[in-house]
Amino acid sequence: MIDIKANTCDYCGTCVAVCHVDCIELLESSISIDNNVCDDCCKCVYVCPLNVLSADILEKTEAIGGK
Repeated sequence: MIDIKANTCDYCGTCVAVCHVDCIELLESSISIDNNVCDDCCKCVYVCPLNVLSADILEKTEAIGGK
């Protein structure tokens, strides 16, 4: 599941551009992710210039020494 850090997004749209399942909705002053559609590829997490997005799966992998 992808998490969003509240009040840190500058709404640049980079995450939306890389999302191949179109599950990220970006409005003028909000961002949301439909986790029912998201396939946890984490591309949005990697491209976000402000580190607004995070993923549980990445945190668990890093904790056990993965990349």
